[in-house]
Amino acid sequence: MSRQARQVAAHGVSFAEAARVWARIAALSFGGPAGQIAVMHRVLVEEKRWIGDRRFLHALNFCMLLPGPEAQQLAIYIGWLMHGVAGGLVAGLLFVLPGFLAIMALSVLYAQFAAVGAVAALFFGLKTAVLAIVIDAVVRLGRRALTTRWLMAVALAAFLAIFVLHAPFPLIILAAGAIGFATGRPPAGALHAAPAQEAFADSDSRLGAETPLHARANPAWSLKIAAILLALWLGPVAVICLAAGDSVFADIAVFFSKMAVVTFGGAYAVLAYVAQEAVGTYGWLKPGEMLDGLGMAETTPGPLIMVTQFVGFMGAFRAGGGLPPLLAGVLGGVLTTWVTFTPCFLWIFLGAPFVEALRGARAMNAALAAITAAVVGVILNLALWFALHVLFTEIRAVSFAGLSLEAPRLASLDPFAAVMTGVAAVAILRFKVGTAAVLLAAALIGMGLHLAGLR
Repeated sequence: MSRQARQVAAHGVSFAEAARVWARIAALSFGGPAGQIAVMHRVLVEEKRWIGDRRFLHALNFCMLLPGPEAQQLAIYIGWLMHGVAGGLVAGLLFVLPGFLAIMALSVLYAQFAAVGAVAALFFGLKTAVLAIVIDAVVRLGRRALTTRWLMAVALAAFLAIFVLHAPFPLIILAAGAIGFATGRPPAGALHAAPAQEAFADSDSRLGAETPLHARANPAWSLKIAAILLALWLGPVAVICLAAGDSVFADIAVFFSKMAVVTFGGAYAVLAYVAQEAVGTYGWLKPGEMLDGLGMAETTPGPLIMVTQFVGFMGAFRAGGGLPPLLAGVLGGVLTTWVTFTPCFLWIFLGAPFVEALRGARAMNAALAAITAAVVGVILNLALWFALHVLFTEIRAVSFAGLSLEAPRLASLDPFAAVMTGVAAVAILRFKVGTAAVLLAAALIGMGLHLAGLR
C-alpha cells in the first residue's frame, strides 16, 4: 500500500461513502454561499466529524482569497484533504451537477416559452424578489466588511467608479487589492465569523490535526497538476478560437475564461460585470433577462454563479450560426460552465498545499479586506441597476459633465413591482424569511396578477 493510500485509509472514510455525502450536500446546496457553507459545516463538522472547526474555517478563509464561488472551492478543498485529487474532483463536480442540470432545463423552457404571458408573469414575480435579495446582500456584506472609514471610502470609490465612470469590474477589484496590499491596513474584524459554537477540536476529527501526506507542499506535483488543469481549461478555448474565431462560441469561451480569473466577491458582485458585458457589449441578453437568470439560479441548488450558464445558453441560442438554436444554446451553456468552473479546481489543487504560508500574512489580509469593501460598492451598483429595470418601464440616458448615466422616467414606475419588492425586502430584512419562500411567494403572486388580468 502506498504512503498516500495509508494516509487516506487512516481516517476510515471510504471513497464511496464520501461520494454519497457530497451528493447529499449538493442536493441541499440552496440559499447562496452562506447557506451552502452552513450545510457543509453541519454535515462535515457536526454530523460526520470529518474535520474540526479550525481546519474548516482555515480552508474557508483561503477560498475567500480566490476568484470564483467560495462554497464550491471549499467543497473541493475538503474533498482533496480527505481523498486527494479524486476526492476533490468528486466533491467539486457533484456540487455543481444538480444546478447545471436544473439551469439547463429551465433555460430550454425559457428560450421556448418566455414570451407566453404566464411564464412572463412568473419571472416578473421572481425579479421583484431577486431585487430584494440583492438589497439584503448589500446590507449584510456592508455590515461585515465596512468596519472602518477607510474601508467605507474604498466601497464608495468602487461604486462611483462603476456607476459613474463605467470602469470595468476586474480593474476595480485589482486596484482595490493593490491598494490594500500596499497600505497593509488589516481588516478591523473577521470577514467570516466562526460558527456560534465550536463543535470539537481538529485533533478529535476523523482526519486529525496532522496534515495528510498527499496535502503537503510539493512544488513538482503542483506544477504538474497546474499544467494538466490549464490544458483542460484553456485547450478547448484555443481550439474554438482557432476553428471559429468570429463566433458567439469564441466570445463565450474568452469572456467567461477571463471572468473566472477576476470573480472575487461572489455571484452578486460579478453579475454587475457580466451584465455590463453580456447586455451592453455582446447583446446576448436584455436587461430584464439577467434578472430572470438570477431568479433561476436562486431557486436551484448549486452556486449562484450558475447564472452564467443561462447567459451563455441565451447568447448561443440567438447567435449560434448555422446550428439549430436549441443545440447551439445547449453547447453555449456547457461551454460556459466548463470555462467557469474548471479554474476552481486549478486554484485549489495548485494553492492549497501552500495555504499555510498565506495564513496570518498581514498584507494579504489587508488586500482581501480592500477587495471585499470594493465588492460592496459593486453590489450596490448592481442593486441600483436592477432597481431601475425592475421598478420602471422606461429608462433613458442622461448626460452630465461629459458623463452618461441611466435615469428612470418617474412616471413609468410600476406600482405592482414597487409594492412586491418592498414586501419582499421587509420579509427578508426584518422577518428573516428564507429566500426560497420569498421567491416562491413572489412567483405565485406574479402568476396571480396574470390570471386576474392585471399583468
